[in-house]
Amino acid sequence: MSNRTVNINVHHITRVEGHGNIVVNATNGKIEKLQWQVPEAPRFFEAMVRGRSYEDIQTIVSRICGICSISHSLAATKAVENATGIQVTEQADRIRLLMHYSEQLQSHVLHVGYLVAPDLFGMPSVVPLVAAAPGPVKTIIGLHRLANEWSELLAGRITHPVTLRPGGLTKIPTEKQLRELQERLRNCLPNLKAVADVVLSVAGNLPKFERPTEYVSLKQTDPPTYAFYHGEIASTDYQGTVAVNDWKSVANEYVSDQSTAKWAKWHRESYAVGALARFNNNAELLSPTAQAVAKMFGLTKGCCNPYFNSVAQIVEAVHVVEASIELIDVLLTRGLKPETVAVSPKAGKASGAVEAPRGILFHEYEFDRKGNCMSADMCIPTNQNHANIQKDIEKLVPEILDEPEDKIRLKLEMLVRAYDPCVSCSTHMLDVEFVK
Repeated sequence: MSNRTVNINVHHITRVEGHGNIVVNATNGKIEKLQWQVPEAPRFFEAMVRGRSYEDIQTIVSRICGICSISHSLAATKAVENATGIQVTEQADRIRLLMHYSEQLQSHVLHVGYLVAPDLFGMPSVVPLVAAAPGPVKTIIGLHRLANEWSELLAGRITHPVTLRPGGLTKIPTEKQLRELQERLRNCLPNLKAVADVVLSVAGNLPKFERPTEYVSLKQTDPPTYAFYHGEIASTDYQGTVAVNDWKSVANEYVSDQSTAKWAKWHRESYAVGALARFNNNAELLSPTAQAVAKMFGLTKGCCNPYFNSVAQIVEAVHVVEASIELIDVLLTRGLKPETVAVSPKAGKASGAVEAPRGILFHEYEFDRKGNCMSADMCIPTNQNHANIQKDIEKLVPEILDEPEDKIRLKLEMLVRAYDPCVSCSTHMLDVEFVK
């Protein structure tokens, strides 16, 4: 280990309108401080929904995140329905899943194409990358636009859905709209493969770092499906599954004195959620082309390199497109039917969960007999990853302390970005100051 003195203060915005810092202090080769600090401001959404009608919940909580608004809306709507005993038709359930897939593509393409790719190409941002690789960037833009328009078709607009309601949807797509979407999805598969090829060409720039940890995600067994929307809680450290209503026994949230956001742990000191966690729990259920893309990168179950979360996102982007093509076939074969949902509020308490692009997301609500919210609790993927980021830094820094400071900085930046905490945090380069 080097005898250099290194003091690094990395300021990084995390999540939605929040920020976090990485602090590394080493004197004469002895590490004195390694911290992932999260001083983000409280959001107060759990307080905002108290006293509000069950019909208003998803509209409010969709504002938690501008990128994952569909995920928050779906998790909330599922929790409301579970708490109040509202039933959903198979048709509405499938359309919701199709809507959810649109956000996965939207978010993954944004992260890999705009935020991770510049690191792999040695660029400070996507702006110079446009000049260096105009073709691939144009392809990414096209895929992102498709995902946005897909969300708009089913959710009513690109962000903050307006078509979701307890018990169903306020609007369903037409057969013509679904056929047109299906054709666009078929046509985009070669473009996704082209993006995978480009990333593969620079994948050697992903740091070779491993830290075994626990990976937590949904797992759907009836029928066996690569889980994004249904299922129970699974872990690479646990053979069974845990019911969604028991999510607090999984997350075990606690307060860290270096963070205003709660941290989480289950069987170890930390666990990871997100694309790599879903892959490690469900890889055998990927679509054929998605499995082929994973094989291209040498991504296999058991991967514990956090930088490969971005590779898992590419694999998932292919999967959700192929899965959506099949899902549209099912909807069209069964025929689209208008739905009128009659809902009567009642008292109850329950949770709902979905896989947001960044990992498993939990919402819990309690309602009185009039359907007014008495309490709420939400557990966000980024919060569940905080402790894991800290443990990664603790293992990574000693391994790279001999490297030049600019390389240490870059690997720390890439590590945080690999978790894809949110768009507002990731769209700016980390501002790193080396204190002499």
